[in-house]
Amino acid sequence: MSDQNSGIELVKPIVQRSSLKPAPELVVGRFAPEQTFKTRAYEALKQAILDMDIYSSAEPAWIDERQLSEKLGVSRTPVREAIVMLEHEGLVKSVPRKGVMVLKKTKREVIDMIQAWAALESMAARLATLNASDEAISGLRKLFHGFNEGHKPADHLSEYSSANILFHQAIVKLSGSQVLVDMTEQVLLHVRGIRQITIGRDDRASRSIVDHLAIIDAIEKRDTERAIILSRDHTLGLADYVAAHSQGIFE
Repeated sequence: MSDQNSGIELVKPIVQRSSLKPAPELVVGRFAPEQTFKTRAYEALKQAILDMDIYSSAEPAWIDERQLSEKLGVSRTPVREAIVMLEHEGLVKSVPRKGVMVLKKTKREVIDMIQAWAALESMAARLATLNASDEAISGLRKLFHGFNEGHKPADHLSEYSSANILFHQAIVKLSGSQVLVDMTEQVLLHVRGIRQITIGRDDRASRSIVDHLAIIDAIEKRDTERAIILSRDHTLGLADYVAAHSQGIFE
């Protein structure tokens, strides 16, 4: 195109189109009521299983679908769906004509889980020394304030066992890592059950509180390397004990 008066040729601007595709749009549908019930049933059932002490008896623990649906106030369909999800996680197993059994692990599997916990908790101890507030860390020592020469752990095993489990969970939470919390939850059922059984054997409770107070001291002083070593070795000691003294625990 040219301007006849000026003799100057006018060039029409070229509009360039982007070759980039628009970002994909996330399309999320609303939950159907059945899905909501399934999720609720799954969460309630999983928590109930995690709260069980499955290693205290040689007898297997069974889940009754009918009773469970009545307690949860839902139909049996979402309960069955929740059980399928838990079966995929290795927590339960459906046995034809018998029901749903909560699964125990073998001795080798439990030792592997304890060793995994040692690795996870020692990392949690490291992160706690680096990131946790003084106020949050102070909660560790409070767990054992009630124990002393007049109130020994060995003489109050049930009480100390509860404090023991809370202590190990508290260290993981102090890490500030939800990933570590989620990972330890997968082995909590089995590691906790073994801790509860073995804490009353061979005066382990008396040695346990000494270890715990040393770990607390290291975290309070933010002595990262010492906290890692003490936390790791404390739990590995449990793995060694189970390897050598597991009579009556595993079939």
